[in-house]
This record gives sequence, structure tokens and C-alpha cells, in this order.
Amino acid sequence: MKLIETFKRVKTASKTLALLSDDQRNQILNAVADAIINYQERILAANEKDLAKMNPSNPLYDRLQLTCKRLADIASDMRNVASLPSPLGHVTKEKTLPNGLRLHRVSVPFGVIGMIYEARPNVTFDVFSLCFKSGNACVLKGGSDADLSNQASVELIHEVLRQYGVKPDVVTLLPATHEATGEMLNAVGYIDLCIPRGGRRLIDFVRDTARIPVIETGAGVVNTYFDEEGDMEMGKAIICNAKTRRVSVCNALDCLIIHESRLGDLVELVKPLLDHKVMLYADGPAYQLLTGHYPEILLQMATEESFGTEFMDYKLAIRTVASLESALAHIDQYGSGHSEAIITQNEQTARKFQQHVDAACVYWNAPTSFTDGAQFGLGAEIGISTQKLGPRGPMALEEITTYKWIIEGEGQTRP
Repeated sequence: MKLIETFKRVKTASKTLALLSDDQRNQILNAVADAIINYQERILAANEKDLAKMNPSNPLYDRLQLTCKRLADIASDMRNVASLPSPLGHVTKEKTLPNGLRLHRVSVPFGVIGMIYEARPNVTFDVFSLCFKSGNACVLKGGSDADLSNQASVELIHEVLRQYGVKPDVVTLLPATHEATGEMLNAVGYIDLCIPRGGRRLIDFVRDTARIPVIETGAGVVNTYFDEEGDMEMGKAIICNAKTRRVSVCNALDCLIIHESRLGDLVELVKPLLDHKVMLYADGPAYQLLTGHYPEILLQMATEESFGTEFMDYKLAIRTVASLESALAHIDQYGSGHSEAIITQNEQTARKFQQHVDAACVYWNAPTSFTDGAQFGLGAEIGISTQKLGPRGPMALEEITTYKWIIEGEGQTRP
């Protein structure tokens, strides 16, 4: 592997993080947050060069773009992470055996976390803050679309680390090439955990290719069911927010499921989407009802491909169902286990929905746009896990630690 020496340096540097106290980590995180604000022109200039290579009409343009406001939010999130309790050194289980051996299960870092992500330069800072706070080194593999932004961000982090006598190798950015991805996924013995954050194709590739442990995150085919007892005004607000707040993120709404008894309210329900020019892919009953009441240029008949698609665009599928059970069957078939929601005033129906739906986050009368580590009070997130083994949902400090057993005795031997 061409990058083997890089991986060795990161692994060696990761051991030095154990020598830092939580106060020192917090001080460095706050210093990086200050640097983001004080040197934002450098980051924004690099980001402008990345943006110049992408068509502004591309929905991913918004995900790539950094602004003064977004950098301020990133710095604020980093300070928030610094203010959180350390996830390390917690005794999660303790017991004394009949033979007198004392056992403690203690939280510790994974060691080196590899992160693969696409055109999202904010992830660079989020991953650094969470990994550094939890005592992990990180190997970053960003996409080519955001490479200059990522380089500027990591250079800034390195400058602060050097000021505090910390080896900059604890945060390493790999070249934005497919070859680097392949080497990273085969870095057995050097990278302890890989977290891909992006679309389904990326996540499938990482899962199928990696020889190191992987946690699947990101891909979200998100549904919201408007029940026969759903509140109209609440539904309008929730659907619009879930779909249009930021269309390029994984918690954005992809399919509105509506009970057939409420089809008469569909025109009003989707009315707020007109301001955002959302294209609707409606099944037969919904298409027939919307025809003449929603712009023809923004209305198409749904196909089988319309359902189960993560649009990441101003597009929304609509499926009509005859019952809660049919809505649940649709989610079972097309959902990705990320986030699902129900809008209803019937608590029994809501509880049945929440109990049945197999997803990391299940909402009742709230938009899926809240699936976010910061929104959950976790400070920031390294990704949204859609798997069941290990962490599930927004992954923050606790989710990127593991544990080891500490055993103390007085010379006992095993018979």
C-alpha cells in the first residue's frame, strides 16, 4: 500500500492522545473554534474554488457551500462538544467474583477512526471535534468536490495542534482519489473502525469492499405517513419542513404516504411545497386528485422507481394507502431504516406505528429533519447509523468509544 507509512504515523500518534487530559482536549477544541472564526477567509476562499467547479443548480451545491454563518455554527458546535462530559474512563459495569477478583468495564477510545464522506466540508470539523474529544485519531477521506475546503480546514487544525504540542498526524486527510479509498478500506491493523457517510452507492461499496470494521450510516429513504386522523395545519408544516429545509441531507423526506380518506386534503397539504417548486411523483389516486390543482410541470405519475429513492432534491413521491397496515407495509418494503414519521391525533395509532416501524428514529407529529446529533443534544454527530449491531441513530461521543475490562486480584489462580 502506498499509504502504509501514513497509516503507521496515525496509529503511532493516536497513542499520544491518551496522555492528554480532558481539560487539555477542551482547550484545544476551543482554540480550533476560535481559529475557524479568526481565519474564516482562508476556508471560504478555498470553498469558493470548490464551488466554482459545481453547477449551482445541483442540489449538492448547498451541501458543499460554506458561509460565515455556517462556519459560526460549526465553531459553536465545536465549543459545545468541548463543554460536554468526557466519554472516557466511565465504569459501565463492576463486580467482584466469588474468588475475590475485582472486575471493571471501562470506556476507552477505539484508537483510529476512518471517515469517508462526500461533498460536505463541515464533516471535517465535526469528525475532528468528536474524535479528539473521545481520544481517537482520525483518517479523513473526503470527496474531490470538497477537497480544497477540506485541505484548508485540516491545515488550520494542524496549526492549532502544533501550537499545543500535539502531533498533527492525529488528524490526517487522505488524497481525494479512489485509490486512497481502497487503501483505507484495507488498512487492517491501522484503522480500527470505518464510518462511510454519503449516498447508498458509497455505503454499499464500503460495506462490500472493506476488510476493516464498518458502521453503515447516512443513506436515508425517509417516509412520513399522514393518517386519517392527522391534523391539517400540523401536517402542512411538518411535510414542508421535512422536505424543503435542506433537500440534500439524509433526513429529508422522500415519500408522503396518505390515508385514502384524507385525499381530499392533499391539495392543501402540499400547497406549501409550491413555494419551493417541489416536483411530485404521485400514484394513481393522488395524481388524479392533484391534476388541475398543482402545476402540471411539477406533477408526474409515480413509477415503481419513485418509491425507495433517496431524491436529495426538490422531489417527493406520494403513495395512497387504505390503512395503517398498508402504510407500515410500504415502509417495510421501501424504507432504509433511517427515519420515519407519522402525523396523527390518535395515540393508539401512533404507538402502533412506533412499535412496528424498524428504523433508527421514529417520529410522531414531528418532522424527520430533527434526526441530527446536535438537535438530539449530543453536541455534533459523526453520522447516523442505520444498522442494529452497535450504535444506532445519531452517533456522537459515546458511540465512538468502546470498552475494556480491568481485572484486579491478589494472586488468585484458576483451578
